[in-house]
Parts: sequence; structure tokens; C-alpha cells
Amino acid sequence: MIKFQREDIHIISRHSNISEKSIDTILKKNVYNSKESWHKFLRLFFISLGVCFTTAGILFFFAYNWANLHKFIKIGLIEALIIITTSIALFSKANSDIKNILLTGASMLVGVLFAVFGQVYQTGANAYDFFLGWTMAITLWAFIANFPPLSLLFIVLVNTTLILYFEQVVLNGSYVFLYTLLFIINVLFLMAFLFGNKFYEKLKIPTWFLNIIALGAISFSTIGIIAGIFEREETTSLLLSSLLITVLLYTLGIRYGLKTKSSFFISIISFSTIIIISSFLIKLSHDEAMFFLIGLFIIGSVTFVIKTLINLQKKWINS
Repeated sequence: MIKFQREDIHIISRHSNISEKSIDTILKKNVYNSKESWHKFLRLFFISLGVCFTTAGILFFFAYNWANLHKFIKIGLIEALIIITTSIALFSKANSDIKNILLTGASMLVGVLFAVFGQVYQTGANAYDFFLGWTMAITLWAFIANFPPLSLLFIVLVNTTLILYFEQVVLNGSYVFLYTLLFIINVLFLMAFLFGNKFYEKLKIPTWFLNIIALGAISFSTIGIIAGIFEREETTSLLLSSLLITVLLYTLGIRYGLKTKSSFFISIISFSTIIIISSFLIKLSHDEAMFFLIGLFIIGSVTFVIKTLINLQKKWINS
């Protein structure tokens, strides 16, 4: 069945004698969202907004009344909220989306519980210990729930834990190594979700979720290579290794983007490559001629990328 785009319908309406009623029917069927879709979106949106505001309200409540609350009340209130929220998510007859939203709210409250516990008893632990404990506590929920926002929270916590561990424990370490490691880990997360549905058919993989993970992975690789370019000479071997891994994974990403007709993957990899090449040129020279050359390079390369993406998009639509 042919899937019409809005532009296709506009062209048909201008160059044919098809009636306005038929055009309206085609638009409603192929372009516009139905009433049921809007109802589902708004219901989940307001429930998610309510959970976020409730969690924020709890945080502000503890911040404002901190000095006047007994330590058992501070911890007991959060534990009670976690138990109540988790119980509703597990035993209520609500649909799976509402349950997963509540479970995500409970996962955020787990972080609040660890933070309050650390403040009450002044454990003296490093910041990475807090995020590590939070990550471990919600790992099972993240894997069982099969809910993208909760999975995204889990991935953010993993990255935060690694960054803080590197800064607080691995002193004088190379940022090239750190960001290359983060790049590889996020690519592994991305590949797990991209190909996970082949092994688990019920796995939900929305496009926005994959795009966020891909953008995070590309950002880490770009930052890591730039750090290697401007760091000490001792990082040359690490930089070469990072470049080798980046070229390999970028090539696979471009191939995947062409295969799945995803302009997003192709665009972020292309712009990352432009940024990396510009950084190399800046490292070579800081004079006016080099900055002029870099400006011309950025204008020309960005124009080429955009023109290529437009041509690819037209080719994909007409194929």
C-alpha cells in the first residue's frame, strides 16, 4: 500500500480534478492524527507531567522543611511513597503505560531516598557511589518494564556513574579514554535496542529513544577525539585508537542509516566528522588564514551534507 506524504497530496490536489472531500479524506487517513491518537497522547502526557510535578514537589518539600523534620520522618516518607507507587504499578488494574509511568516515578524517588540517606547520616561517600547505588537499585525495573523513559533514565545514570568515577577515583586519567569508553558503551546500548526486537518481539523501540541514544554516543565520540587533539602528546596512541574505533562505528552507522533510510543517523555522523576535522585544522595553526580556511570548509561541507540529505530524502520518497 502506498503511503502518501503531505507534499504528495498537495501536488495531486493542484494538478488533478480530485474533489476537496477526497483530499480531506486522504489527509485524515495518511497525515492527520486521529481523535483516539490525540486522546492517548494527552492522557499519557498529563499522567507523566503529574508524576514529574509530584516528584519535584517531594524534592521541594524536603528542601524547605529539612531542618524541621526528624530523620526517621525524612526517610520513612520517601520509603512509604516508593512502596505505595510500586504497589500500584504492580497490583493495580491500570494499563501497562500508566504502570510504567508510575514505576519510572518510583525509580526517581529511589534517587531521592539515597540522597536523603546520605544527607541524614553523612556517609562521606563519593558522588559516584550515590549514582552507582541508584543505578543498581533500578536495574531490574529498567529491564523488566520495557519502557523507554525508564530505560533512558537507566542509561543516563550509567553514564553519570562512569564520568564521576573517572573524575573522583581515576585521577589524572585521559579524557580520550573516558569518552571513547562512553562512546562504545552507548553504541552497545543502541545496538541492543536496535536488534533486540529480533529476539524479543514485545520490545518497544520508539524512534525518539534511539535518536537520543545515538546523539549521546556521537557527542561522546566527538568530545573524546577533540580532547585527544588538544591534550598532551602522551595521548597520541589513545587518540589513534579512538579514531580507529570511531571510523569503524561511523561507517557502520552510515550503512545502517542508508539501509533503514534514516537521515538522522547520517546527519549527526556527518556533522560530527565536520567538527572533528575543523578541530584538527585549528590544532595545525591559529593564524587568520587557517580560520578563513576553516570557515570555508564548514560552509562547503555543511552545504554538501544538506544537499546530499535532501537528494536522499527525495530518492527514498519516490522509491
